[in-house]
Amino acid sequence: MAMTTGEPLIVAIDGPSGVGKSTAARRLARRLGVPFLDTGAMYRAIGLKVLESGADPADRETVEAVAARTDVTLHRRDDGAFEVLLDGAPVEPRIRTHEVSEATSTISTYPPVRARLVALQQDAARHFGGVLEGRDIGTRVFPDTPFKFFLDARPEVRGLRRFSELSAGGRELSLEQVVADLSRRDLRDSTRADSPLTHDASYTLVDTSDLDIDGVVEEMAQAIQTILIQAKSRG
Repeated sequence: MAMTTGEPLIVAIDGPSGVGKSTAARRLARRLGVPFLDTGAMYRAIGLKVLESGADPADRETVEAVAARTDVTLHRRDDGAFEVLLDGAPVEPRIRTHEVSEATSTISTYPPVRARLVALQQDAARHFGGVLEGRDIGTRVFPDTPFKFFLDARPEVRGLRRFSELSAGGRELSLEQVVADLSRRDLRDSTRADSPLTHDASYTLVDTSDLDIDGVVEEMAQAIQTILIQAKSRG
């Protein structure tokens, strides 16, 4: 599916943790026939490199130096999806640990780190189109795309989803700890100076609290189709 102007289709999906962004974005990309780009994996790759280098994620100067010399690239697989490579090698599942998550939450607030990765994201999607999910896709990476969604859910729902995810991965944390971690990350993401987590009237809001993934995907796909029809009728 492409824009009526012939430009590649670019869909921005933003929102906090625990709302189902990644799963919904992957399925939506398959439905639309465009690549999926997990922007969070790019930041996690830098976070992993920082930890492996022995640097303190809170040491901004050192982190920025490590990030500047780190080889992070996007590889387009045979199925069309983008894969994040760190120093030429795939990073999954090494970037999915709690330690990397915590480091990433800190290093992703540094503007030079964000600027470098944003440039990679823009270059890839402008060439191939894509569904991108993160926290600043519609506000910073592709503010001009008409296909912008902000996914959210009630706090208790987000906490339970994240708790189930971590438990399945072997993490032994209480539900209270998970909810507290989500609250701290929400505060960091929404108050950081560069590209905070936010949305405006240009977004379509989707409350995923009472929807399954298929329902979330259907709601976004229908909204995209409506926007495309409106664009075609205008011209």
